[in-house]
Amino acid sequence: MAEANITLVTEFFLVAFTECPERALPLFLLFLFIYLITLLGNLGMIILIRMDHRLHTPMYFLLSHLSFMDICYSSVTVPQMMDVLLEHGAVLSYTRCAAQFFLFTFFGSIDCYLLATMAYDRYVAVCQPLLYVTIMTQKTRLSFVVGAYIAGLFSALVRTVSAFTLSFCGTNEIDFIFCDLPPLLKLTCGDSYTQEVVIIVFAIFVIPACMVVILVSYLFIIVAILRIPSAGGRAKTFSTCASHLTAVSLFFGTLIFMYLRDNSGQSSEEDRVVSVFYTTVIPMLNPLIYSLRNKEVKEALRKILNRIKLF
Repeated sequence: MAEANITLVTEFFLVAFTECPERALPLFLLFLFIYLITLLGNLGMIILIRMDHRLHTPMYFLLSHLSFMDICYSSVTVPQMMDVLLEHGAVLSYTRCAAQFFLFTFFGSIDCYLLATMAYDRYVAVCQPLLYVTIMTQKTRLSFVVGAYIAGLFSALVRTVSAFTLSFCGTNEIDFIFCDLPPLLKLTCGDSYTQEVVIIVFAIFVIPACMVVILVSYLFIIVAILRIPSAGGRAKTFSTCASHLTAVSLFFGTLIFMYLRDNSGQSSEEDRVVSVFYTTVIPMLNPLIYSLRNKEVKEALRKILNRIKLF
């Protein structure tokens, strides 16, 4: 009788931020502002890189793809979040929830791979500067990007199939901003051991594997910088890596906190705050980080603005 009374979930109801209706409009306007800045900032970065020949380098080629991923990554979650705030909740079909989870995982995985590739690019630039042009050829960097897209697609497919072959029963309410893995696992019933193992294994191949590449690359970079005799030379060399290191710290720091921890006793409020940061704030900050800390980007932007003034 107990098994017969279990109701399987066929749709999900997002209820994040609905406990305080008076906050709905201010939060909606805040997320709308952040989303518009994200779109303008990342699209502007892509256009700037394409227009200025001085930015036609491997690092900025990878950065343009990172900006494109940030636009896609944010667009999967932020409009959904704003809909939840306006409607005081949103109903998602099983298929739509699975599609959102797939796209979020796909774009997020590519982000991780691109940041790891950019760390390798900085390693070659600092540790093997004379061979940089021959190592980071157009064919090589294109291969890195295509590989990131293929690996992201494979990871997203496996994780989505594994997650949505689970049985969901009982309440269909998700106290979260979108269909993500931690809140979905709280709704599962029955034996889910095999699927969870597959999900964890593929998570290891994305976050920790990319972190190893980044950490090893920066270990060699730090050693190379310490060998530079002058303080000015060390500062100048490190400045070429500072923007990327800042972006990596923000992105992977929040992902580790969200996915690579025991969240059994964590509150939904804490999870929501962290998820808002890595899905909304970080995609907005990335173009600001790279534009404010990179001399080449600032000079290219100044050149474009001066050209506009002439008209």
